[in-house]
Amino acid sequence: MAFKDVLNRFFDAGKAGHGNRVRATWQDVTLAESDDTIVVEGNHYFPPESIDRQYFHKSTQQSVCPWKGVAGYFDVVVGDQVNPGAAWYYPEPKAAAVQIKDRVAFWRGVRVERLPAVDAVSGTQQRLARTAGS
Repeated sequence: MAFKDVLNRFFDAGKAGHGNRVRATWQDVTLAESDDTIVVEGNHYFPPESIDRQYFHKSTQQSVCPWKGVAGYFDVVVGDQVNPGAAWYYPEPKAAAVQIKDRVAFWRGVRVERLPAVDAVSGTQQRLARTAGS
C-alpha cells in the first residue's frame, strides 16, 4: 500500500463542503462554525478564522502525534466554566498533516455537529451530531 493510500485512510475525502456546515458548542455557546472543516481521524479541524477567540485561552499543554507533530492546546472558557485543553491545533505539523496547520479540533465534551441541511431530493433535514471525546 502506497504512503498516499495510508494517508487517505486518515483524511476525509475533502472539506465539509456546501450544505455541510459544522458547529462546535460547549455550555450552549458556539465556539466555532464553518463549512470549511477537514476531518482527520474522525475529528473536524476548523479554520482559525472560524473560532470565536473570546472563549479560547492558550494552554501550556502539548502532546505529540507521530505523524502530525506537536499539538498545542487551548482551554475553553465560558463564563466561570473552564474546559482545560478542550481544543487543540498543530502550529507546525509534519509534512503528512500540513492540511491542518493552525486548524482547531475539539474534545472533552465539546459538541461537534453538522448543521441540518435540506436534502434536495426528499426535502427532509438530515443531521449528524456527536460529542467530541465521548
